[in-house]
Amino acid sequence: MWLLFAILSSIFAALTSILAKVGIDGVNSNLATAIRTAVVLVMAWGMVFLTNAQSGITQIGRKSWIFLILSGLATGVSWLCYYKALQMGEASKVVPIDKLSVVITLLLAFVFLHEKFTVKSAVGCVLIAVGTLVMVL
Repeated sequence: MWLLFAILSSIFAALTSILAKVGIDGVNSNLATAIRTAVVLVMAWGMVFLTNAQSGITQIGRKSWIFLILSGLATGVSWLCYYKALQMGEASKVVPIDKLSVVITLLLAFVFLHEKFTVKSAVGCVLIAVGTLVMVL
């Protein structure tokens, strides 16, 4: 089931890039990011209430709060940078560079989460990095 959601995530992420590129034409990138974020906020809380998960908020521990807040800040900075880059550059070049996050995530997961970094992972990282360079240069 996780694979289905991962595939759907990639499809909607692709749509996000195209829709954002069209939507930010003539709009300040920070304002565009704020509008996008407001929509995401409404959708996320809507799902919380739709699935009746709101009672779980009192059970979240201090460590989880800290890391969720830090993750939110990282997301915000990422989105601000992404929208500025999309506004200034071509989507076909910005998006592949943004997807280098896959390589960075694998490396960070290895260092900080002690996840396995296999030959397959290393080859995948190299291929993504080389593919990004080919697409951008």
